[in-house]
Amino acid sequence: MIRAILIDDEPLARMVVREYLLEYPQIEVLQECGDGFEGLKAIQQHQPDLIFLDVQMPKINGFEMLELVDEQPAVIFTTAFDEYAIKAFEAHATDYLLKPFSKERFNKAVEKFLAQAPVTAAIKKEELLETAALSPAQHERIVVKTGTKVKIIPVADVQYLQADDDYVSIITPEGAFLKNKTMGFFEQTLDARQFVRVHRSYIVSVQEITRIDPYEKDSHLAILKSGAKIPVSKTGYVKLKQVLGI
Repeated sequence: MIRAILIDDEPLARMVVREYLLEYPQIEVLQECGDGFEGLKAIQQHQPDLIFLDVQMPKINGFEMLELVDEQPAVIFTTAFDEYAIKAFEAHATDYLLKPFSKERFNKAVEKFLAQAPVTAAIKKEELLETAALSPAQHERIVVKTGTKVKIIPVADVQYLQADDDYVSIITPEGAFLKNKTMGFFEQTLDARQFVRVHRSYIVSVQEITRIDPYEKDSHLAILKSGAKIPVSKTGYVKLKQVLGI
């Protein structure tokens, strides 16, 4: 028996998927979820083989939910999302269904899932999220998991980011939060007019800088409103001056 979960904030959309799945008795729907928080809990509890996932949902969207899943199941997206997401779906998801979709198109997606050989979900997950991150909709906030809780951090609250082994530490007025991403990922996705990678281990919010002091040879220190002192490399100083217009 293939275990599945439906995650969509539209009850009618979930009903359509459940109805179409009646043709596949080997797929058992374990739970229906109306938002990403419920979906995350259900995945952690049931460890399904397959999820039908909407992208545009309240609280956290489908991509943000996937970032927090440790062992990702196969994903068939059911969405009306933007062009960036379509590129991500086409390249890395099991399949995607653009709403409204027909029963024939739905069957094609399910048959594709049933026919494909097992893949390394972690690899597909990272590739999917890296591509999806190009969407402007993904640039306004950062979602992290702290224990069993989910924290949504508005990008405007980020003071700076610091490399921390295999993680990135996101520093805010509320404290530091770890995200399992790379500095390169954030350098690519954060607005380059607001965030500058001033050092291989630091990305700083330009709005938080109060002054830039000379430090050692060819280096500087960025002094932030919080009092934090961020090292600025020679290359980082050049980039910082360009953004600041000095």
